[in-house]
Amino acid sequence: MKRADRQPTALPENYRAAALVPAIHSSEPESEQSAVPLSHYASILRRQRWKIGLFVVAAMAATFVVSSRITPIYEATTTVDIDRQTPPGVVGQEATRTSANNDTEQFLATQIKLVQSDSVVRPVAQKYNLLERENQRTPRNSARIEDAPVVLKKLKVTRPANTYLLLISYRSDDAKLASDVANGIAQSYLAHSYNIRFRAAASMTTFMEKQIEELRAKMERSSAALMKFERDLNVISPEEKTNILAARLLQLNTEFTTAQGDRVKKEAASQSLRNGSLEAAQASQLGEPLRKLTERLNETQQKFSDVSMHYGANHPEYKKAAGQLAELQKLHETTRQNIAERAEIEYREALNRETLLKNSVQEAKTEFDNLNARSFEYQAVKREAEADKKLYEELVRKIREAGINANFQNSSIRIADEARPAIKAVFPRLDLNLILAFLFSLLLAVSVAIIGDTLDNTIRDPEQVARTLNTEVLGSLPVVKKWKARLGPASENGDGAALMALSEAIGSSSSNYGEAIRTVRNSILLSDFDPRLRSLLVTSASPGEGKSTIAAHLAATHAFQGHRTLLIDGDLRRPSIHRRFGISTATGLSSVLLREKGWRQALVNVDGLADLDVLPAGPPLRRASDLIGRGLVEIFEEAVLDYDLVIVDGPPMLGFAEPLQMATIVDGVVVVARAGETNRKAVAAVLNTLSRLRSNVVGLVLNQVHHEMSDSYDYYKSYGKYYDSSVKA
Repeated sequence: MKRADRQPTALPENYRAAALVPAIHSSEPESEQSAVPLSHYASILRRQRWKIGLFVVAAMAATFVVSSRITPIYEATTTVDIDRQTPPGVVGQEATRTSANNDTEQFLATQIKLVQSDSVVRPVAQKYNLLERENQRTPRNSARIEDAPVVLKKLKVTRPANTYLLLISYRSDDAKLASDVANGIAQSYLAHSYNIRFRAAASMTTFMEKQIEELRAKMERSSAALMKFERDLNVISPEEKTNILAARLLQLNTEFTTAQGDRVKKEAASQSLRNGSLEAAQASQLGEPLRKLTERLNETQQKFSDVSMHYGANHPEYKKAAGQLAELQKLHETTRQNIAERAEIEYREALNRETLLKNSVQEAKTEFDNLNARSFEYQAVKREAEADKKLYEELVRKIREAGINANFQNSSIRIADEARPAIKAVFPRLDLNLILAFLFSLLLAVSVAIIGDTLDNTIRDPEQVARTLNTEVLGSLPVVKKWKARLGPASENGDGAALMALSEAIGSSSSNYGEAIRTVRNSILLSDFDPRLRSLLVTSASPGEGKSTIAAHLAATHAFQGHRTLLIDGDLRRPSIHRRFGISTATGLSSVLLREKGWRQALVNVDGLADLDVLPAGPPLRRASDLIGRGLVEIFEEAVLDYDLVIVDGPPMLGFAEPLQMATIVDGVVVVARAGETNRKAVAAVLNTLSRLRSNVVGLVLNQVHHEMSDSYDYYKSYGKYYDSSVKA
């Protein structure tokens, strides 16, 4: 069994050279890891099917009982036809007027409210004593019920879509009463509609008769004022005279604008000449002679310059040229002064013409405004007289038409189908209630099951572990009905070993449990690890997960197959392996760590299992975390050479230091979680810690799984049926 060439276990970096690290930090997208398949929800419903079925059956039974005990209610409906094409009167505009189609919705909504009004409902309610039948009482500190508005709770008025029909329905436990009330309200609605129209016509006639005398006096006063205004105005047509004055005013405005432009131009020329500018004088309309004189003067000055260069002052030619130049200069100055005087005269004439035209325009405008104001007043008086006369004649006609139409009861609103006593009750409808109870109870039960599963943050089934924690699930151990704390001794012949004692302890369910233990053992040891697992740590996130029991069963199962197995109780704080096998704790691992005894001297062989040795925890040791690391390494260096498999039952990972040291020594770590109780975050924390330590996490074992948590429990149900009862275990 021993392998001399095996490397010591104390070197974690060599001992786990090819160890697998749990893929907590997987490279897969987070969405793929967190996606929940539809099969998961189907699994939830399959596991909870009995609870869901019982809840649905209970809900339907309760619905059936309640519906059977409810008093049946009958409904009767009267159909009212509203013909909007029928004219409301027989003479005048009322005889030709039809209702518009764009206000159909508003009109029918108004009629529905009118049917439910107090004036329509009160006579019927008093006739059939409906308020007492509906158990309506007078509120405290309010008016008496006779004075309060009547509202029938069981009355319903509806309108079928795309029709002009009103359905007046009433419900009662008496079918005959329901039909009588529906017909009564329809008749009351017709009578009330006629009364409203008759009172409106009568009121309008009375009002118009009171106003007709006042309108007659007003018409006479406005006609007299119009005749007086025409006499005072003394014109045949004020509008025509206003047009003549408007044309004259337009012509004067045109001439005045032209005169203004001419005056501005001449004023500018006069101002320029007044300043003495030669260029301004030449640029004026009168500057042509001045320009010619200027040219002659320039020629004479040039000639004089030539003469003065050749002759002296006393020479006759010089004197002649000087005389000509002086004469031209005098003539030039005189011409410029004459041009300036003529420009000033023309400016004054233009200014006088502008002033005259301005006065003429002002006079014409004043006359036009006066006549126009009088014309407006005339038109106002004329319109008032014509309006008063027209209004008086219209009022007289309206009074005559209203008197005739007031006595006409049109048939635009009529009863199309009277209500009849119903044979079948409308409430309660047992078939509908049962269907609704089935649907709502099923929906509620399914929702509660799914929401409960969503809110449950514990570990329940292998699929969930693989999906959320991304780690291998080695197996699921079913829950057993009875449990005993110790394995007990094997039978005397030794063929049953520890598992036979376990079968006797936990009853018939233990065969399923034993098969599950063997499945977990094979999942661990038959995995493709290189090198092969020779040491194993069994731990959990927190106490009470069943790790010690699973470690004991794994060791017993492995030894039962003829393999040398060593089981070490490494939980020095709360040991339990000795109770499983009924052995003493006088000496054990704590004694070895304190150097009181060698580890081989502390071993205990289990009766009936020659290949299984147990190293119990021994007396309690407070310094476990300080001594267990170095001492356990020394034990492993020797034990892995003597045994095929070394199993260590370690303390829980969270909150304790010892399992961290153990995880770095062993070949593999098995994490145990209790289905339905262990928190997923706690297991994830354990796996993250082991990943950080680069420990080889072999996988996760789910303990105490039952059919309401996982479908894998059903696999073990068939084990007992598969084995023949005549075959010994």
